[in-house]
Amino acid sequence: MPSIDRTLFRAARVLNVLVSYLPGGILRMVLKWAAFAGLAAILRGYVELNYWQTAAGVFAVYLATGGWKFTWVVIRTLPEISGVLLRLTYRLSGLHRQKKLVHDVFRDNVKKHPDKIAFIQEEQKWTFREMDNITSKIGNYFFERGYRSGDAVAIFMDNTPEVVFLWLGLSKIGVVSALINFSLKKEGFAHCVTVSKARALIFSSKLVEVVDEGVSRLSPSMDFFCLGSLSSKPNFAFTDLESVLGSTSALPPPIIDGRRPTDLLLYILTSGTTGLPKGAKITHSRYFLMGLGIYYAYGLRTDDVLYTTIPLYHSAGGIVGVGQVLLNGATMAVRSKFSASRFWDEACKYNATCIQYIGEICRYMLDQPVKPSEKQHRVRVAVGNGLRPQIWKEFQSRFNIPQIAEFYGATEGNSNIVNMDQVPGAVGFTSRIVPWAYPVSLVRVDEDTGEIIRGSNGLCIQANPGEPGELIGKIKVGDPIRDFQGYADESATKKKIVFDVFRKGDRAFLSGDILVMDDYGNFYFRDRAGDTFRWKGENVSTTEVEASISNIVDLSDVCVYGVEIPGTEGKAGMAAIANLTVDLVKLNRNLQEMLPPYARPIFIKLVQSVTVTGTAKFQKTALKKAGFDPSLKENDRVYVMHPSTRQYEPVDPTTYQDIIHGKLRF
Repeated sequence: MPSIDRTLFRAARVLNVLVSYLPGGILRMVLKWAAFAGLAAILRGYVELNYWQTAAGVFAVYLATGGWKFTWVVIRTLPEISGVLLRLTYRLSGLHRQKKLVHDVFRDNVKKHPDKIAFIQEEQKWTFREMDNITSKIGNYFFERGYRSGDAVAIFMDNTPEVVFLWLGLSKIGVVSALINFSLKKEGFAHCVTVSKARALIFSSKLVEVVDEGVSRLSPSMDFFCLGSLSSKPNFAFTDLESVLGSTSALPPPIIDGRRPTDLLLYILTSGTTGLPKGAKITHSRYFLMGLGIYYAYGLRTDDVLYTTIPLYHSAGGIVGVGQVLLNGATMAVRSKFSASRFWDEACKYNATCIQYIGEICRYMLDQPVKPSEKQHRVRVAVGNGLRPQIWKEFQSRFNIPQIAEFYGATEGNSNIVNMDQVPGAVGFTSRIVPWAYPVSLVRVDEDTGEIIRGSNGLCIQANPGEPGELIGKIKVGDPIRDFQGYADESATKKKIVFDVFRKGDRAFLSGDILVMDDYGNFYFRDRAGDTFRWKGENVSTTEVEASISNIVDLSDVCVYGVEIPGTEGKAGMAAIANLTVDLVKLNRNLQEMLPPYARPIFIKLVQSVTVTGTAKFQKTALKKAGFDPSLKENDRVYVMHPSTRQYEPVDPTTYQDIIHGKLRF
């Protein structure tokens, strides 16, 4: 067929020019001949009406001219997508179809193994049967007191399994629980109880002083219930919950008709990206998604023993961790407070097969001297978030942990992702092949303002691989994976939704985090957007800290932001105060009374004034760049919360070097 040969010859000359732009050497030669062979197959297949040959030729040309990269992504990632998403979707669909609630699934596990240990704390153990009896007593007692479906109760407890018993028992009668951070003080505590619209407060005897200080800010009609023995009587009336539960029936509470998985289960108080903490709505279906998603993604088992030091008021501890017990029948060992020196000893003591971490915990453990227990444990998987890429391999190798189960997610959002392939430093993964399967995306934002950048058509612009962008999750109402329930405060909910994303009328959840994606769909964390930074595993609201400091320093302008300290997780708080005569001793004392430890600024900078934008917002970009380096002229009055004196001390060149090189640790 001379005509075909002539055509091939001409096409080859064109291909020679195109391929000349490819990398040199052997690779260019291979791609050139692959493209030529593919073109020949296309033409011969067309003439001979052999469509399979034509298709094969098209594919060969596609591969040779750059498509090999995308094809490799397909081969590399498709099994992960299909396996996890199909199993998760199937399980969630079944739970919705059967109208199951969290306590229903827990009850199924009670029937399977009533005498199996559900929770352990120190020397105390609770079986699934005992836990079921306790939670039924709680449900029956509050039902007898007149609490009904839709009422809210705030739970202010230290880190103990009893937190779970309380909210699960209340859930049995449809009462929504608000989990309050036990580190909160005064205004923060009162705000969280109030925003949850709680009818009652259940508190630990260990936290009675905080309640006593904040009770005047709460509703006068609120009921108070104490768990634990008190050494002295507070200035308000309360019920001894442990005493009254002793005489309450352990039979199943009354069944509430008409309940669905889309009903509210919990409020988890989260700072989000702006302002004071907000009550994120957690439905039964969202609890299923988070608890089961981790289970399927990382191959967790019903015979796992999960050791956690993570607070149970957090979604990481209270949903991802506790969910393995309630939904999957695993066992959880809870420690009231993290201890780096005892971590591996206790992991061995409880025969833990799974541990929970946040990035800061990993660094603390690596700072400990080597001990036998760190390799004598049975841990096969570590579940958590924030493990820095710089210490990932060292952490995994030193402590002999086969699998790191890193994940990312906003408590209230629909943009949760998991790093299924253990790529060091990646916080999660999404498919670039079938993006509709789990629609999370990165959109371009202005680096200075954090505002979303839109194209000439008014729509958001998707960030390319390697380009920073804010993570968003497309909202689909009624879908257990893609819906966004929002907050108790409707105005706060509206601030987290962006409209007209990739087409007119669509909506998405704004995560408030800046991430970067690689060619394979792996995400890497870059920074927090908005007025929030992360420190000690907690989100710190700059506006909340600014308001607290401003009240202390006679309403002077205060600008709070996060600065990086080498070798630490997150960003340390720094406050620029437009007042050169601030009493730092008084400021420190008042901050200890008003703010939890993680929210108190590590650095204080006294300035003549702080620059504001045309819209009256503080200009923080230059302040962040200046940091706390005393060699810079603008940093001539910078102070640090010294770890030894626990007072604000001047940052001189020696102190600065000690901080930079890790001699001063925070």
